[in-house]
Amino acid sequence: MTRYIENAQKVFENNFNLKSQESVLIVTDDSMKEIAHYFYEAAIVKGNETVMVQFPAKYKSGEEPPKVIASAMREVDVALCITAASLTHTQAKKTATTAGTRIGTMPGITLDMLEQGAIEADPSKVEELTDKFTSLLEIGSEVTIEKEGESLSFTIGGRKGIPSTGIFRKKGQGGNIPSGEAYIAPIETSANGAIIVDGSVAQLGKVSEPIKLVLKEGRLVDAVGRQGEALLSLLGEDKGRIIAEFGIGTNPTARITGVVLEDEKVYGTIHIAFGSNKPFGGETEAGVHIDCVVKAPTVWIDGKKVMQRGKIV
Repeated sequence: MTRYIENAQKVFENNFNLKSQESVLIVTDDSMKEIAHYFYEAAIVKGNETVMVQFPAKYKSGEEPPKVIASAMREVDVALCITAASLTHTQAKKTATTAGTRIGTMPGITLDMLEQGAIEADPSKVEELTDKFTSLLEIGSEVTIEKEGESLSFTIGGRKGIPSTGIFRKKGQGGNIPSGEAYIAPIETSANGAIIVDGSVAQLGKVSEPIKLVLKEGRLVDAVGRQGEALLSLLGEDKGRIIAEFGIGTNPTARITGVVLEDEKVYGTIHIAFGSNKPFGGETEAGVHIDCVVKAPTVWIDGKKVMQRGKIV
């Protein structure tokens, strides 16, 4: 128990540079309260004014938390969201960061992840790789992804590339912890083709067999594979099936664990998400955001190959 509290303290120190006078909010749900308590204890031991709030775990990634929690997130210096489903791409998180709160989201984190893997990465290396890929996304216009004979293309021109390093030292910064990704919101109607998902899917875990996703004019029209129907059910019938995100993993120590929080950060992977993307520059509000991780793809940006089967060109 002491080791978990010590590692949680390191998160406050290394990722937030937490000061003694700053207030801390721990947001959790019924299924994650035990892990969240280690972070609560860590902040208490450090002497910070700390509150932990808990709500029922019956919600999807991208769904808004209760209003009272959204309000509390705006009133503190640092908020840490340790939940089963993700609050990363919610209006509550965006509004709180706009108000100046530094926010770390840790959806699905396990005790194993608190000990090893992505959380052990050299921050300077993650920042270097993240900046490199964010720059490529920032100036890029067209993306093509190939894997196992399938190809998916979409447009990113005019959208802002976003770095996620997991380091939030300035007011209003926020994102995943642990982290390591560069991501962007594609033009919602631009994606056509198919992609093979063989890593993991948010809330479903590691894929038991590859899932072939078929997109037409930005919308997921089919998901072929053992977990395909479960993915479609998570996304619903409406805006949840619209392409929302393209991300590139930039964390050299991250592993495929079945928890997308870490899986989508693995260096040499990419991920495609569906649903809400308005909080990071898109147009869709869907009440759900589900990431799908692809291992070792080949990627072109504006006709230039930037990744060959997961290796940087």
